[in-house]
Amino acid sequence: MTDRKKVMALGFFDGIHVGHAALLNMTKERAAQLDAVPSVLTFDVHPDTLVFKKDIPLINSAYDRKDIIQRCFGIDDILFIHFSQKVMHMDWQEFIDNLIDEMNLAWIVVGHDFCFGYKGLGTAKKLKLHCEQRGVGCDIIPAVCRDGTVVSSTMIRELIQSGHIEKANAYLGRPHTLTETVRSGYHLGTKIGSPTINMRIPEGVIIPKYGVYAAKAYLPDGSEYLSVTNVGVRPTVSDEKHVSVESYLLDFSGNLYGAIVRVEFFSFLRPEIKFGSASELSAQIKHDAERTREYFK
Repeated sequence: MTDRKKVMALGFFDGIHVGHAALLNMTKERAAQLDAVPSVLTFDVHPDTLVFKKDIPLINSAYDRKDIIQRCFGIDDILFIHFSQKVMHMDWQEFIDNLIDEMNLAWIVVGHDFCFGYKGLGTAKKLKLHCEQRGVGCDIIPAVCRDGTVVSSTMIRELIQSGHIEKANAYLGRPHTLTETVRSGYHLGTKIGSPTINMRIPEGVIIPKYGVYAAKAYLPDGSEYLSVTNVGVRPTVSDEKHVSVESYLLDFSGNLYGAIVRVEFFSFLRPEIKFGSASELSAQIKHDAERTREYFK
């Protein structure tokens, strides 16, 4: 155990939206005041999948959650806990006491609606009182609103699924992100003069509305390219039903197979269409590229 104290944010942080940002920024602020390490504790799977036996399509993979917290908030100390039956049935006081002792916590930061422990009996208010008894600080971050509405991961999921990506991004505080390994595709793009990179959406992660987006792609070397990104089943070239994310990187040439690329979605341009020929598809991609350049101007 390190001698240096930690200030720890607790939560699932799906999407890491503007409400989560308030929480993470407070964590950094408290850590600076106390000369402590800013830290985040989260879970590998959404607790509701076990508690309520329902699938929650996540805004981001665990990889992206970690990357966004590190890249956008500068917090490197991130602990993922497996949400198991044992964790689900643990008394909330036992859970917190274990954290305080094992993680050497000086301060805890949570959101107003944070609940934890067996049957969710641990609440933010109970946590604050318990922390006082343990000599540990505790901040409860109030709800963050936009346009008179409390920002939530649930609302953002609905916006992404319905193609309202710009509004989703306003609530996220940054573009919706997908980071994945580039796979081999059909190579049709190369044949028609618009080579693309192909990615899959990780299992359990939300699928944006099928269609074409103005996007940006970030390569492993840090370079950035405007991108025409299609989400869907590529009906012009395939009868298969698996969903792919296919990006045409404007002004890029090279091989990215096996590389990990981050795609950021900015604007929904049009629905996915089945074209009558490869030449029709090629003409449409060129038009989509022009609209993408216009958008980013």
